[in-house]
Amino acid sequence: MTPDDYCQQKAAASGSSFYYSFLFLPLERRQAIMALYAFCREVDDVVDECQDPALASTKLAWWRQEVERIGSGQPQHPVGQALQAAGRRFNLPGEQLLEIIDGMEMDLQQARYLDFKGLSLYCYRVASVVGLLAAEIFGFQDRQTLKYAHDLGMAFQLTNIIRDIGEDARRGRIYIPMDELKQFNVPAADILNGRYSDNFTALMRFQLERAQRYYDQALEQLPPADRKSQRPGLVMAAIYRTLLKEIEAENFQVLHQRIALTPVRKLWLAWKTWILA
Repeated sequence: MTPDDYCQQKAAASGSSFYYSFLFLPLERRQAIMALYAFCREVDDVVDECQDPALASTKLAWWRQEVERIGSGQPQHPVGQALQAAGRRFNLPGEQLLEIIDGMEMDLQQARYLDFKGLSLYCYRVASVVGLLAAEIFGFQDRQTLKYAHDLGMAFQLTNIIRDIGEDARRGRIYIPMDELKQFNVPAADILNGRYSDNFTALMRFQLERAQRYYDQALEQLPPADRKSQRPGLVMAAIYRTLLKEIEAENFQVLHQRIALTPVRKLWLAWKTWILA
């Protein structure tokens, strides 16, 4: 199995909506974005699957070393080898790969965020940085596209937080800022114990509206000259915004289930968005 095959399998096995946004890319760009996505999955899995925080920290330290080996031309992991090849074709700074690891490490250090400012740093590291790297892979002419990529990454992560709130709570994590829980009178215990209320619904609607504002802001900042090259992000936005509509239609019943779109629906949205962009 080649490094690119490994990354392809990692991306496909995840079932992520991101996979569908990569399908229509030319081979070199598709391989590069699959390598970046596989890297994110590897370091995210370290945090989600390791019960021992010390062991997880050790594994993340190994990935930090792997980023250094990518830079020196001696990566050991198939994902590192694929990223090294991608880095030769596209601008993928090691500093930004390390920032992604910094974001994952935040999950080992804290399970709550006092306010949106603190959450924004986390979202920037685990999602906006990925968006900036992805923009490099897709290609752009206007640097305004980087502002679009930053805000689109924020929107994606805020959507993930809404979708995964119950799953995260079962891991003991709450990403909704504590001051917003207080504002809407939703005790953390309600989220941890899966208790719904009118206040919870209002809180989640507030989260959804903020995510939608980030989508609107991102799309407003995408220069027309880069619209075609950045189509994978537009595909993801179409899929994720449709997911938000589904969550809203289900009255934010996200504590006991993970609401998702079917693969066929994702593929339809991907094809339609790609053609029309």
